[in-house]
Amino acid sequence: MKTTISPTWANEIESWRIAMKAMRLSPQTIELRVYHLRRLARANLSESPWEIARTDLLEWTGKHEWRRETARAVRSSFRRFWAWGLNTSRTDVNVADVLPMIRPEQPQPRPAAPSVVVTAMKDADPRVRLMVRLANELGMRRGEVAQIHPENDLVQDLVGWALVVHGKGSRKRVLPLPDDLASLLRAAPLGYLFPSPVGGHLSPHWVGTLVSRALADGTTMHQLRHLCATEVHEQTRDLRLVQTLLGHASLATTQRYVKVDDGKIRDAISSRARHWKPA
Repeated sequence: MKTTISPTWANEIESWRIAMKAMRLSPQTIELRVYHLRRLARANLSESPWEIARTDLLEWTGKHEWRRETARAVRSSFRRFWAWGLNTSRTDVNVADVLPMIRPEQPQPRPAAPSVVVTAMKDADPRVRLMVRLANELGMRRGEVAQIHPENDLVQDLVGWALVVHGKGSRKRVLPLPDDLASLLRAAPLGYLFPSPVGGHLSPHWVGTLVSRALADGTTMHQLRHLCATEVHEQTRDLRLVQTLLGHASLATTQRYVKVDDGKIRDAISSRARHWKPA
């Protein structure tokens, strides 16, 4: 399979990147949409994005065994890209309209197994271990971890150090730091905590890949966020607190991150059944 991108594809994708920056989209959103387009460009279905056939686009997306949410994100990227092409007179048709609507899945909480996290913390190199800690202890997303800049993002109050987290939709939240984690960040070299060899910070995708490799067994970095949410909720019984910690706009989203202990459900049912047991 061709792994390079034609100059026309590359130029059009870069122009779209600039347009998305003008829309003030978050860096994570821009990088994800560009990543989707570059994957399509490498398939070599056409020399230009404006020459691709509807049937080829539909076939290419259909043959991938993506999870439902990934497929929804790819569809959104493509529809927005070709809508931009239509609006800027690059094309006279949005070929991505051929892609069918995908219903969202009903996600279930899937926290990482604590034993997997313990093993990763023991075996990973210091850089990846720090990534694991930030995701597990603070519930941070991979994109939030990727763009940490201690010089700019560390703040101190009367209690201790905290971290300004740059979340989705350019929303910020401030999370208190455990003392040892604050010390690690304060001792980091100037610049991004996880710099890229080509400048800037590591991509969220690569951060997630590094952490997933360390966790092994198919466990993802996002499952550390689920584990954080579940354990903090068990400790506090405060769903609103967990929502603030994770940076969710909706409490309903937070509820999908908190796993209920099946054993506690069984105990509750058994206890109530004893109360209603016939004399």
